[in-house]
Amino acid sequence: MDAAGIVLEANESARALFNHTVGDVLTDLAVPDWLVQAHRRQGEAAGGSPALPAPSGAVHHRTFEAHPTVDGGAQVVWWLMEITDLREAEQALRSERDRTGLLAQISSALLSSLNVERCTEVTARMAADHLADAAVIVGPAHGHRYPLTYAQIGGPVTQSMARIDPATVPGLAEALQGYPPVPTRWISPDEIPDWAVPPGFTGPIGSVIVTPLPGHGVPAGVLVLLRADAHRAFTDREEVFARLFAARAGAALSAARLYSEQASLTSVLMRDLLPPTLERVHGIEYAGRYRAANDHERVGGDFYDVHPGAEPSHETFAVLGDVAGKGLEAAALTGKIRSVLHALLPLSGDHQQVLGLLNGALLTSHHARFATLILVSARRRAGQVHLRLTSAGHMRPLIIRNSGQVEEAATSGQLVGALPKVTSRTITSVLAPGETCLLYTDGITEARGGPTGGEFFGEQRLRRALEECAGMPAGAIAERVQMLASQWLGRGRHDDMATLAIGAPRSGPLRIVDGRGGRDR
Repeated sequence: MDAAGIVLEANESARALFNHTVGDVLTDLAVPDWLVQAHRRQGEAAGGSPALPAPSGAVHHRTFEAHPTVDGGAQVVWWLMEITDLREAEQALRSERDRTGLLAQISSALLSSLNVERCTEVTARMAADHLADAAVIVGPAHGHRYPLTYAQIGGPVTQSMARIDPATVPGLAEALQGYPPVPTRWISPDEIPDWAVPPGFTGPIGSVIVTPLPGHGVPAGVLVLLRADAHRAFTDREEVFARLFAARAGAALSAARLYSEQASLTSVLMRDLLPPTLERVHGIEYAGRYRAANDHERVGGDFYDVHPGAEPSHETFAVLGDVAGKGLEAAALTGKIRSVLHALLPLSGDHQQVLGLLNGALLTSHHARFATLILVSARRRAGQVHLRLTSAGHMRPLIIRNSGQVEEAATSGQLVGALPKVTSRTITSVLAPGETCLLYTDGITEARGGPTGGEFFGEQRLRRALEECAGMPAGAIAERVQMLASQWLGRGRHDDMATLAIGAPRSGPLRIVDGRGGRDR
């Protein structure tokens, strides 16, 4: 072409593409505007101006890139190269990159929560925003009811439980069972029941996909995607992407559901492993405090229990123990010991017999651990508390008298679970009203900390603290001992710590006598 846009020469391919002859004017031909404008800019750029980028555009639904060659003055030869396949490949690459980024975003959002309801809500919301106009998630059945989650673009996510018939949606019953592994593509919108359409969804349904949400060995539910009639139908590539989305969503939902089930199971089992809540029993105060070795754990190797007597005149059986080790393994043996002692309650009047039977049970178990115990039988008589105390390799209990004196209960014995036979010595003691007997584990005295960070709290420091607790209720004493030991160790590592205080309460309620506080006797 010359500067005026008159065709000077054209090869056969150019004539076939534009249907023109030599002498025709460019603007009079069926030449796309992008090429006309490129020729004008090329003329304006003559005379040493910087080279322009190669223009490109569509010609009869095909994509071309034009490269100019200046031939003698104002004449320009345009070489057109078809790049239709290249542009389609680039577009496909951009689409795949976008989808890969979206999948990464989806995975991050779905795995950020282990709450089943929250994870289901996020799945429905992202499916509606990125895959379709609306989404419905059908969860695994709970009896005869199914959890349903609805979402649509611009609308809220709603969840409900309903009795539905999966057979009313083609492919839904099979997908809920975990197969087929591919979505059901062609579903007539007329076959979609009302419950499978989000509330408030406007316009006729034009396209539907049903795809399973594969979990870890069990189906996590089914995803139903809906598009309005005004939108195009799902393509093969979109169907594949929906399957990839469903795979990630199914894995996240399955993980959340598994976590929920394990948390529920752990909670049920934990109820029998956690120390009990103690209170006054048959006129005797019982108070316990416990702190596991690791703050993120709730159970460990220390424990205490109180088993009330059938009647106030009967002895109440209490025990505090320390299993070798810490953590869940120690807690498992703790649970066994507590169960065995509970079974031996009819024999609790004979501490030596109880220890012998418990020792035999531990020696025949698969555990290679031992334990130390303090057994206590307590009964209240005439305002006083009569105690029988037996040690099985445990530290001796400390008795806080009203005078502030701290006495050591001189019981002794061998630990259980290590030797074929255990021997022990039982002693008796009497608590006057206001006095308390404290049982504790070595986590208290061996709390390492203090000013240097490496000094034990120690028994002498414990005794001095108890001297200041004369007349305090059992609960206050147990709490104070735990507080002092925790302050001593600071942020340092420690063993399990348990305290059990048994107190003789003062006999009556507070009353005023001659202007002074006193108690009824």
